Amino acid sequence: MTFSLVARDDDGRTFGAATASKYLAVGATVPAVAAGVGALVTQAHTNVLYREAGLAMLRDGRTAVRTVELLVADDPGRDLRQVAVVAASGAPAAWTGRGCSAVAGHVVGDSCVAVGNLLTGADVLVAMTTAFEATTGTLARRLLAGLAAGDAAGGDRRGRQSAALVVAAGEGVVHLRTPARVDLRVDDHPAPVAELTRLLGRHETLVGEPDPDSALPLRGETAAEVEALLAALPAVLVPDRGPSRGPTRDPDPLPDRLAAWARTENLEHRVLPEAVDRRLLDELRGQVRGVVAGAP
Repeated sequence: MTFSLVARDDDGRTFGAATASKYLAVGATVPAVAAGVGALVTQAHTNVLYREAGLAMLRDGRTAVRTVELLVADDPGRDLRQVAVVAASGAPAAWTGRGCSAVAGHVVGDSCVAVGNLLTGADVLVAMTTAFEATTGTLARRLLAGLAAGDAAGGDRRGRQSAALVVAAGEGVVHLRTPARVDLRVDDHPAPVAELTRLLGRHETLVGEPDPDSALPLRGETAAEVEALLAALPAVLVPDRGPSRGPTRDPDPLPDRLAAWARTENLEHRVLPEAVDRRLLDELRGQVRGVVAGAP
């Protein structure tokens, strides 16, 4: 009923899992990821106890192979289970019980493992590992590429409903805005993998830093465009700059209004002095398109 991909990044400290299913909120029960420790998925007749127990075993230094062995050893329902594990070092490992709904199985790569049941075909798993290994970029992007490839190959033969992506890096995360953690879920959607892709793009915009080298100077045509875009949106609150020095107060300057809009969108970290971060400008353009599209 579910197909998933679990992986370790080349740094040996970043782990992640991506999963999709024709089932409500697959992300609530299937993946478990811990920065610097490892990752796993539990599915088919999901045993949610595998998540906490498996991460505890990995924290104790057990390999992925040994963790899988221990998880299923004393489980009377193991013939109906699937579990896949990656650890900080060593080969990934997986278990597919003989009672899992066909087509069921797993494919183990050098640093990833794909696992699925009730699939349209075994090619779903091959497509996932192949796409993951052929893709460059962040672990989140590579996992999503693998999940999308599995979805395109047929995925869950019953259809589509939910998907999730979890990645954790380094020693753990204590800040809200950080690229070190991705935790995104699509709980009920007709195209959950596509929606998960959109959400990852939003996440990257919200946590990423501005790029001064590619930023556009806030003058000339760029300033005119930003002026027009802000004018198309509801007014934003600009902090008081103190009493006017003349008989009339000048309108709030464009940089102040752009910064005020960015704050309302949780993008204040992308504001640059006398320039516009390209991703921030794309966000502003997209928001205006949405307002125009929703206009009566």
